[in-house]
Amino acid sequence: MSDQNDYLSDFPKIYAPFIRQTFKVNREDWKKHGSRLGLRSPEAYLVVNRVNPGYEWVFDDPETFAVEKLDGSNVKILTEGGRLVKVQNRKNVIDPLQIIKGKTFLIEGVLMSAGMGLIKPDGEQAGELIGPKLQGNPYKLDLHQWYPFDTAIDRLRYNSFDDHERSFDNWSSWFKDWLFSRFYTKRASKLGLTDKVMAEGVVFYNLKRKAEGKTWRSKLRRDMFDWYISEKIEIYDYDKNGRDEIEEQEKFD
Repeated sequence: MSDQNDYLSDFPKIYAPFIRQTFKVNREDWKKHGSRLGLRSPEAYLVVNRVNPGYEWVFDDPETFAVEKLDGSNVKILTEGGRLVKVQNRKNVIDPLQIIKGKTFLIEGVLMSAGMGLIKPDGEQAGELIGPKLQGNPYKLDLHQWYPFDTAIDRLRYNSFDDHERSFDNWSSWFKDWLFSRFYTKRASKLGLTDKVMAEGVVFYNLKRKAEGKTWRSKLRRDMFDWYISEKIEIYDYDKNGRDEIEEQEKFD
């Protein structure tokens, strides 16, 4: 049996395929709308039309594909012999037997997914917890659900990704008006609903690069583009072509 005091490995940081840069925003606008748009300070961290060095594969490798990035909270689990041994929300260890108080919705999500056959009997798995208590529940779920990243790769892939040019302008347009949630679209179809929900963004995967031990994931969210913010908050001196100064990409989430 695993030592209950050991931490599971933390989620590695995943970077955008474009360089991100910091832009000041109108402070009064930020006071009104910043919280809702996820801005912790009167600054916006936006992508510009410059490829992040080392991420050229996102644009030019035919093995790269795009998968919906679910909007929830990262959770890892460990199972042994079909038993839930560990649950970890980022670096926060969750007692899988604590069902009376605390973040019991985390366990609810894991158990829901177990009932759906999404959990392997042995090993560490990573996924996204979604549901009523997370991110405003964009998928309109009645109960929480833990969705493994491996399942997302299999079921939430954008099959039309290869039909379009991989460029800043094209992805900006796609993300703004056409990046619908595949998870919600499938759910809505089963429930007879016709509305649409925008995806938070995508994760780019390249499994061949993973097998070669190279960088194999990259992420891009709608809130990384200027238009996501500029409708409510004035951005100062934004230029999609970016500045020549180099900013440390480690600071960006």
